[in-house]
Amino acid sequence: MTFSKPKLNFWQIINMNVGFFGIQYSFGLQQSAVNPIYDFLHASPDQIPILNLAGPLTGLLIQPIIGAMSDKTWHPKWGRRKPYFFIGAIICSISLFLFPFSSSLWMAAGLLWILDVGNNTAMEPYRAFIADTLNEDQQPIGFQAQSFFTGFGQFLSYISLFLFPIIFAGYTGKLPNWIYASFFLGAILSITSIWWSMKKTPEIPPTEEEIKLIKSEPLNIFSPFIDTYKAVLEMPKVMWQLFLVYLFQWYALMCFWQNNSKSIALSVWNLTPANKTGYEKAVEWNGLIGAFGFIVTFSVAFYLAKLAKQYSPKMVHFVCLLLGAVSFLFFPMIQNQYWFFAVIIGYGIAWASMMGIPYLMVVTNIPKERYGVYMGIINMMIVIPMIVQNLSFGFVLKYFLNNDPRLAITFAGTLLLLGSLSTLLIKVKKQ
Repeated sequence: MTFSKPKLNFWQIINMNVGFFGIQYSFGLQQSAVNPIYDFLHASPDQIPILNLAGPLTGLLIQPIIGAMSDKTWHPKWGRRKPYFFIGAIICSISLFLFPFSSSLWMAAGLLWILDVGNNTAMEPYRAFIADTLNEDQQPIGFQAQSFFTGFGQFLSYISLFLFPIIFAGYTGKLPNWIYASFFLGAILSITSIWWSMKKTPEIPPTEEEIKLIKSEPLNIFSPFIDTYKAVLEMPKVMWQLFLVYLFQWYALMCFWQNNSKSIALSVWNLTPANKTGYEKAVEWNGLIGAFGFIVTFSVAFYLAKLAKQYSPKMVHFVCLLLGAVSFLFFPMIQNQYWFFAVIIGYGIAWASMMGIPYLMVVTNIPKERYGVYMGIINMMIVIPMIVQNLSFGFVLKYFLNNDPRLAITFAGTLLLLGSLSTLLIKVKKQ
């Protein structure tokens, strides 16, 4: 039986995106809490990039394969995309629960690998689920609803870094008690938010033509690799142009996430991670600043969707990245911690765009029966710059930036500026 895409109301679109709240709370902890955990476990500054290799490398390996597999999956009871992001959510919950029990750097790094397998198993089938379910006119709202919940989830993860140390004082082993509380909350949210979206939103069955195609090319051990390879060869030009933007954008973000707490500690209090009590204060303050930035993200997310329809996704993304670059360039100059609330606004706006607008540039250029594999390839375009950063930035930081986190963030601002300018080279269909 063939179903057309129904026009959903606003709250139906919200319900189908609630799962992004849990996924992005987990991702927010990776941004805000994992690197401080490495610091508490006595990692040196130039070790941090390589310890973060788990995320992008698992994304490179997992997401396009899972996306391709979901394109070739259909079960009348379990659906097409849902089995993948439900399994991913279970893996995330288990990993988040175990993470605070890390007793060494390599145990923490190993759990980060498992956590990222879960996140990456969930992420792109979920994005493909949105594209499957919404018609072209509602896709801007759908993708920006993802951006809204991205901001909301990450807001909660960052604010936990500020509030939980007040509530959960003291240490258990080598780690503060607030880390246990933050990660346990993430374990609960990861599975429950995904369950809510699965319960509230039915999948639209594939058309008869799609089912025939699935049956004619059944899933096997080689098919995800073959499908991904073919999709890369046939990739529309707009995606190659977006890749240039992503090279600058995601390298810059990794530099920022790895160094923001240490930059605040130095510029405001002249402290390093060796001063454990003082550094905790900087981590807490970074949590509060980041939380405010994500308030900005979910406040502007739907407005950016409106601007993208009125003008163009390309111009919206250009302006947002430009604001993010300005935010990064000013960030290491701040010596009064309260000024960070003004500076972080640009980053919050940029993040709202990054989480939704680029998908609007490509979704009209890819066939709907291959949404899964192409969403996975878009993620490859995200993680390749991250892998390059993880492998190269430790050397850059040590030998060119004097292991100074403030210079690392200035470097990130320069790269984000180049990413903004590269956006102007993208040629997209008018929405």
